[in-house]
Amino acid sequence: MTALDSIYQVRNGRRTKRISSYDRSGGNKDSVAIPAGETAEIANIGGAGVIRHIWMTINCADRMIRRNAVLRMYWDGESEPSVESPIGDFFGQGWGENYNFASLPLAAAPHKGQALNCYFPMPFGDGAVITLTNESEEPIESFYYYIDYEEHDAMPEDAGRFHAQWRRELTEADSADGENEGLELVPQQPNQSDAGNYVFADIRGKGHLVGINYYVDNPSPMWYGEGDDMWMIDGEPWPGSLHGTGTEDFFNTAWCPKEIYMHPYFGCARVNGETGFLGRTHVYRFLLEDPVYFEKSLRASIEHGHNNALTLDLVTVAYWYQLEPHQPFPELPDKEGRQNKPIINLHDIHYWRHEYRKAFGGGTTLWGNEWRSKREEP
Repeated sequence: MTALDSIYQVRNGRRTKRISSYDRSGGNKDSVAIPAGETAEIANIGGAGVIRHIWMTINCADRMIRRNAVLRMYWDGESEPSVESPIGDFFGQGWGENYNFASLPLAAAPHKGQALNCYFPMPFGDGAVITLTNESEEPIESFYYYIDYEEHDAMPEDAGRFHAQWRRELTEADSADGENEGLELVPQQPNQSDAGNYVFADIRGKGHLVGINYYVDNPSPMWYGEGDDMWMIDGEPWPGSLHGTGTEDFFNTAWCPKEIYMHPYFGCARVNGETGFLGRTHVYRFLLEDPVYFEKSLRASIEHGHNNALTLDLVTVAYWYQLEPHQPFPELPDKEGRQNKPIINLHDIHYWRHEYRKAFGGGTTLWGNEWRSKREEP
């Protein structure tokens, strides 16, 4: 059954409404300003209903405003947010950048991803509040938005509330084997635990996970994607109910992709333009047809390289529905803790070669592949 299958049905007890930034004077200044350091209440809705669509766009001198402005959503009078994420990452825009992104529940539309859209339905039984906090040192000169929602007479007791959480970790390379992914510097060891994995969801309660945006910044040209996804449902031990075979496999692609591809449910919205897999890549997977259900808890994680061998800057936003109350999120890193790692540039790569020459005795005609014959020595 699709949305179009029931679109002809005339329903009772629903009223369509919108909160927007339109000019209340009737003029054409259809935006609000958010001074540096301040929080704006974008929506405050009473009663029961469902938010059906959110559209937003920002004008700010800060080029990192999409990482420096934080979006929060609260349902039913709760004091802890059910949604907490930098605004760009939530809508599928990593690293404070803007680029086109198309999926079924989220999209960043032309011009160059400037229009942020969300179609995840967000039910509430007794009120909804949406805020945006400008943690930049620059004012948001103009912030435009639509919050399209339905008023309902009541909300069913089994209606899960929408949640989204931003996480980040600079992962550690294996201290014994080093960054050893596919090059077989030393034989890689098996991983029979999820203890060292990057955790993108750690949830308590009853619900189902429906998606993830996954932003990886790789300081090496080495392939980053041999990590298996692992899902421990309701406290079960490893290997869990769902165990994957590789990062690109979980994201429904194959064989180390490096090209833009956007399906409604999965894809690569941004790929690095550097040597190998050096730099920034954004992949996504929405489990709309195959959500991961849990009764008591969910620990969802992924290896950062096989046996967690790689140093990566990993950022994720996980999306799920659950019955309240939810476990409060860990404190969101401050603005400084959300900034990008420096871009590895050609000078850095040349210094790698300089160190390579030193390691091979400072030869004057070293080409760069001498390590191959040295590895084959008895």
